[in-house]
Amino acid sequence: MPVAHLATRNPELTPDELLASLVPARQFAAVSFDSYLADPAEPSQAAALAALRAFSAEPAPAAGRWLRRRSAPPEDRSGVYLDGGFGVGKTHLLAALWHAHVGPKAFGTFVEYTNLVGALGFESAVKQFASYRLVCLDEFELDDPGDTMLMSTFLGRLVADGVRLAATSNTLPDRLGEGRFAADDFVREIQGLAAHFDVIRIEGPDYRHRGDPRPAVVLTDDDLTALANGADRAALDDFGSLLDHLRSVHPSRYGALVAEIDLLCLSQVRPLRDQADALRFVVLVDRLYDSDVALAGSGMPMTTVFSPEMLAGGYRKKYYRALSRISSLSRPSA
Repeated sequence: MPVAHLATRNPELTPDELLASLVPARQFAAVSFDSYLADPAEPSQAAALAALRAFSAEPAPAAGRWLRRRSAPPEDRSGVYLDGGFGVGKTHLLAALWHAHVGPKAFGTFVEYTNLVGALGFESAVKQFASYRLVCLDEFELDDPGDTMLMSTFLGRLVADGVRLAATSNTLPDRLGEGRFAADDFVREIQGLAAHFDVIRIEGPDYRHRGDPRPAVVLTDDDLTALANGADRAALDDFGSLLDHLRSVHPSRYGALVAEIDLLCLSQVRPLRDQADALRFVVLVDRLYDSDVALAGSGMPMTTVFSPEMLAGGYRKKYYRALSRISSLSRPSA
């Protein structure tokens, strides 16, 4: 197959296609509770596995039971929230829960849901998802006040209709948005979101490399081009040009952008200066990881593209998750 260029792609998805895409990505298409390998040295992992198995076996809550106090007993909550560092298997467990559930269900990232609500219209989205038994939200993160208001209201309406929720995040639900916007001004909305969930904490080192991210291998431009030309289902893009292109593509479509490739080669990788570009690159890395797309690059190691200021700021958990995933996708065996 000829080498593709992501910068020439501009996928457009209809609302029906967006709904149909709300399933676990390639890497998690066949996972199960049985395939989750809990670390014996981290009891919280086995406890999380048991809690998710129990949650999957519980009957769906009756509609109209969403106005719960934060002190409500666990059995009165409508959702589970997997909190923990990157690389402890949260997405694996969330996808396993989705596979174990029978009936209408959805699995997507937070940004995919916010985009879908915008595409369908709020009331139409509520009506569509009210018929689901389970809604799984991966990478639950609030980056702006608009998302906070939208998702607080949207999820509250779903819970009122008896929909069960499951989410993953690197941040406790009552601390969402912290360090990113004036979260204190949205305490009621954030606490309203938190009230729907029982928090399950998962501890442990990053299973992808059990330590600090390894530097990504750097190739010459000639070797990178030869690698792309010699591989099936490969894409070759200039790093700066791809960043420019990502500005014109909604992050919810990044999954479609990298569809049908197994290798992405990025030439002339350079430091990220703009935080908006950096956050878009994080979303791209997440979708590459979901689809198990290998990474290779020239210029500088992709594990060094985020500045020290970014790694110390409010989005640091996103950046460190991206570094972990870049390291995994850039390994020679990939």
